Amino acid sequence: MEDYCNLRKRTQDFAVAVLELMEKLPKGGELGVIKRQLIRSETSVGANYRAAQRSRSRKEFVAKLALVEEEADECIYWLELLCVRRVSSELCVRPLLGEASELVAIFVASRRTAVRNASKSE
Repeated sequence: MEDYCNLRKRTQDFAVAVLELMEKLPKGGELGVIKRQLIRSETSVGANYRAAQRSRSRKEFVAKLALVEEEADECIYWLELLCVRRVSSELCVRPLLGEASELVAIFVASRRTAVRNASKSE
């Protein structure tokens, strides 16, 4: 139960940190598209993780974890794009990239474990 609550908080903290960075960035132009996409994907990580915890079956749980993994990986893409475009200091983005990468690794491992456990119970 502790890992579950910790991961829920961690995904929420990640969303808050990204939102705080987005507030500091300039408005408009091409940056507006990147910001919208990043906000959409980073808020989806926590929301879909919560949905996965309420899954009605192991198959649904695995499918929702795959969505969480995909959205967290998409966050990495948008954060990298901010670095490439030099829109924000790498010092601000680097910790977020690290956290997104760790979240992807956690959700990949969780999904693989769930798939392996499902095949054992069949």
